[in-house]
Amino acid sequence: MSSAERYNALKGIQDIYPPEIYIWQEVEKTARDVFSTYGFQELRAPIIEPTDIFVRSIGETTDIVEKEMYTFSDKAGRSITLRPEGTAPLVRCYVQNHLYNLPSPQKFFYSGPMFRYERPQKGRFRQFYQIGVEALGSSDPKLDAEIISMLKLFFERLGLKELNYDVNSIGCEKCRPDYKISLLNFFSDKIDRLCPDCKRRYEYNPLRILDCKVDECITLKAGAPRVIDFLCGGCRAHFDVVLSLLNLLNVPYEINTNMVRGLDYYTRTTFEVTTKQLGAQNAVAAGGRYDRLVEEFGGPPTPAIGFAIGMERVVELLQSSNKQDIPNPKVFIATIGAPAEKESLIIANKLRENGVWVEIGYAGNSLKSQLRKADRLSSDYVLIIGDDEISSGKVKWKHLSDGTQGEIPFSEVYDFLT
Repeated sequence: MSSAERYNALKGIQDIYPPEIYIWQEVEKTARDVFSTYGFQELRAPIIEPTDIFVRSIGETTDIVEKEMYTFSDKAGRSITLRPEGTAPLVRCYVQNHLYNLPSPQKFFYSGPMFRYERPQKGRFRQFYQIGVEALGSSDPKLDAEIISMLKLFFERLGLKELNYDVNSIGCEKCRPDYKISLLNFFSDKIDRLCPDCKRRYEYNPLRILDCKVDECITLKAGAPRVIDFLCGGCRAHFDVVLSLLNLLNVPYEINTNMVRGLDYYTRTTFEVTTKQLGAQNAVAAGGRYDRLVEEFGGPPTPAIGFAIGMERVVELLQSSNKQDIPNPKVFIATIGAPAEKESLIIANKLRENGVWVEIGYAGNSLKSQLRKADRLSSDYVLIIGDDEISSGKVKWKHLSDGTQGEIPFSEVYDFLT
C-alpha cells in the first residue's frame, strides 16, 4: 500500500469540495428560506448521544439498531452512538430543556451528518447528510398537510418537479394490534420463503416486512392486508382530513398502502417523496407522525410530525438536471511588476470590502498564465495592471463573456465593478 492510499478516506465516506459544495450550499439556503416562512427555527443537537436514545426511539428490532449503528464505549464506560437519524436527538433536546413549556407547536429544523454502517452504494453512504424538520405539540391534520406542502415548495424552489408524493396512515396503538394479527396470519404459511431479516421481523415487528426490498419478499407481500382497512375511527378521520387538505393545497399524492416506514416511533400519517431518476435508492425525503415519542422520552404527551431530506440524493438530482448555479469571481486582477502587484492589493481590498469576489495574480506567473487562470475561473471581468497602466493612471479591463474591453481611470474602478 502506497503512502497516498494509506491516508485515503474511510470506505463509504466522501469528501465534498468545490464546485459541488456550491450545490450543497444552495440546497441548505433554500431550506432555510422556505422553512423560515413557515415558522421553523434552527436547532443544533450533538452528533453523539447515549445509545439508549436510539434503541428506545428507533426500536430494538430495526435494522438500524441491530446492524447499522456506530456504537462504542467512551472512557467512562458509557455506550455512545453516532446519530443514525435526527429525530431522536431533537426530541431528547426538547424534553431535557423543557421546550414543551413554550407555545405550541414548536417548529424546528436541523441539518448535518448522520452515520450508519451499511453497504456503500450509489446514493447511500456511511456518513450521509440530512436536512430535517420537526413540529411538536399539535395533532391537527392541518399540520400534516402543511408540512408535506412545505416539502413540495422546497423542491419546487430548487427546480425539482418530477417527484412522487406517497402517503399512508399506519394507525395508532388502538388499531394497529388488529392489523398486526391479520398480517401475521397472512404471512404464517410464507415464513420459510421470507428472507432471514423478515423471518425475524415476523416474530418482533411484522409491519416491517412490508418495507423489505428483497425481491422474494416483495413478491410474497402481494395481496397483504392493508393497514388503512384497519384504522380506528380517529385515525380514519385524521387521514381523510389530511388527504382533503392535500387536495386543497394542490399536492399530487398517491396512497401507498405498503409504505410503513422503517422506524418504530411512527404513528398515523407517513409520507415519502421518490423519483425515478436515481435507480434503486429512489427516496429523496420521508417522514411522518410520532405522537408518542416525546412521552416515551419522559416528556408530557406531545403529538409531533416531521421529515428528513437526503442531501446526497437531492444534490445528485440537481447535478443530473443541470439546475445548479456555480458561482464565479466577479474580477480577476492580472499584474505585471512589483508596483502593479501592490496596486492590485489596494483595489482588491476595497472591492472585497464591498462584497465583490476578487482573485489576483501572484508573483512568478506570467501575464499569459494569469489570463488563462481568469478564463478557467470564469471570471466576469479581468483587470490588467502594469507599469504603463500605473503611468497613465488607467486600468485595462475586459469582459470575458462577450469580449468587450476598454480602459478606465483607477478612481472609477470601484463604481464600474460594484
